[in-house]
Amino acid sequence: MKMNDFAWHLSSFFTKYLSGEKNMSKNTIASYRDTFRLFLFFCEEEKKISPDRITLSCLTKELVMEYLDWLEKKRKCCITTRNQRLSSIHGFLKYVQRQSPENLFEIRRILGISSKKTPGTIVSYLTEEELKILFKQPDVKTKQGKRDLVLLTLMYDSAARVAELVDLKVKDIRLVSPAVVTLNGKGSKVRQVPILGKTKELLSGYLEEHKKYPWPVAISDTPLFYNQKHQKLTRWGISYILDKYVKMAKEDTGFTVNFRVTPHVLRHAKAMGMLRAGINLIYIRDFLGHSNIVTTEVYARADSEMKRKALEESYKDLYTDEMPKWEEDENLMQWLHDLCK
Repeated sequence: MKMNDFAWHLSSFFTKYLSGEKNMSKNTIASYRDTFRLFLFFCEEEKKISPDRITLSCLTKELVMEYLDWLEKKRKCCITTRNQRLSSIHGFLKYVQRQSPENLFEIRRILGISSKKTPGTIVSYLTEEELKILFKQPDVKTKQGKRDLVLLTLMYDSAARVAELVDLKVKDIRLVSPAVVTLNGKGSKVRQVPILGKTKELLSGYLEEHKKYPWPVAISDTPLFYNQKHQKLTRWGISYILDKYVKMAKEDTGFTVNFRVTPHVLRHAKAMGMLRAGINLIYIRDFLGHSNIVTTEVYARADSEMKRKALEESYKDLYTDEMPKWEEDENLMQWLHDLCK
């Protein structure tokens, strides 16, 4: 193998394996790309190894451990991000080991690096009253305010991931009965989510305004949500819009939120609302686009109100006699009186 075997394998991994054999989504591929972009930066800045000099033989367990520690300590990445970067490296090396058996020993050492345990996370979500306050913030007298209200309500009602919202096109919205939005989720999985009530009305009016702009392509292929330049909103643009209205909502005394409200918090809020409405976890799993019911069960564990109600319903009074009142016990009162002498 030539001296640039690392570059050759890495290029093949991205162009042939991830996008070809595995047909992974662009967001997943971007996560792998960021892992190795940071790794190359680490090697150049910290280890003084330029990218063109890196070979597979350079990849050692010690180097990977240093990279992971650098992410956590110098870049202040959380443990979850650290584990995600390690998972990407493992994925690459599992692909390489079949084609480079001469490096198998060191590859197996790296594959033996385990993920760090992370503390249990608390699911943050907005209550029904807090959601109402948030949705009152956009100024619907303006074109931008109308767009933002549609964005927020659809984000909540569909429980869409922010990446799914970014990729939405007009053709993904069907308002004729039964009204649905088609979401392209992780791993190129497609699911349809019902559009109900006020959200359907808001989308109908929004799409009528949408058609008035002279788009250079067919209206069905235009982005559903776009900025002032008529380019589709980015995930950062959507987060910025949400942050703006959260700040406005905090001026209301009823909006008592002490955590950062991200697009995923609205997704959590929808899931918790469905759970409290008595909807089966299997249906919630399909609605959210989870591949495993275990992922969905986090909402059942997080709902303290449901736990309290379940305990109240299952509670039985096993001791029915009344406890005696100590102040009515004459012998005890006399003993206490003598004790104080």
